[in-house]
Amino acid sequence: MTEEVNFEQLNLPISDYLKTYSLDEQREIFEYLSEMDEINRKAYNIAYDHLKSSFNIVRSNGFKEWKHSKSKSK
Repeated sequence: MTEEVNFEQLNLPISDYLKTYSLDEQREIFEYLSEMDEINRKAYNIAYDHLKSSFNIVRSNGFKEWKHSKSKSK
């Protein structure tokens, strides 16, 4: 049985390219998206809507900052 992350429960638009990432990376992206506050969710939706398929959550400033602060807290 193949394990996968259920991004649909986040109620956010998600690109199919996320399925190309490793399971660990998908989990990390899911964690980031699930922790976003309402303002960041709106910003995410706008960025996704404007950039469409060229939007990459891993390259976004918000994700990079979140990952950096997460690694500092360990």
